Amino acid sequence: MPEDQGTTQRTASGLLGGLIVLWIVCFTVWLVINSSVAPPIVATGALVSLVVAVIFIRRGDVWRIQAAPRTAYHLLAYTCVFFCELVKANINMLRYVYAPRIDIRPGIVKVNMPLKSSIGRLALTNSIALTPGSLVMDLRGDALFIHLLDVRTSDPEEASRMIIGPFRRHLEAAFG
Repeated sequence: MPEDQGTTQRTASGLLGGLIVLWIVCFTVWLVINSSVAPPIVATGALVSLVVAVIFIRRGDVWRIQAAPRTAYHLLAYTCVFFCELVKANINMLRYVYAPRIDIRPGIVKVNMPLKSSIGRLALTNSIALTPGSLVMDLRGDALFIHLLDVRTSDPEEASRMIIGPFRRHLEAAFG
């Protein structure tokens, strides 16, 4: 019987942690979109974000994560890594656009999906899809099929290291 109580406590704390994280994300998006910190806008955003977060939390298991300083650190670090990778991919695309001769090798590569949680997988696939020159085509089991504008290797391990490597550490720590 004590195991059931521990499981219930972990689930409840995971729900509360997920609610807090989702509320912060929604509220931050609200503030960025409105670009104002006027009291009525902040109050409305806080309330609307809370309602949206509660609806999403009650509808599924995706947001059952632990809200801890370690998780917050890895989410912040992941955001920084994502923006760095986004800038590098955009600069790389500029080289292709402005080069007198386009030297690309488009193709599809198979990479190994290291993450097990739904939200971690979603974050990883969106990170890959949002960087120019790459597109996630399919996810079958633990294999991701990614279309790349310039394929540098067809080895799944090397491709996994190149594509997923920058995001992996922080997403695993934040979402598992």
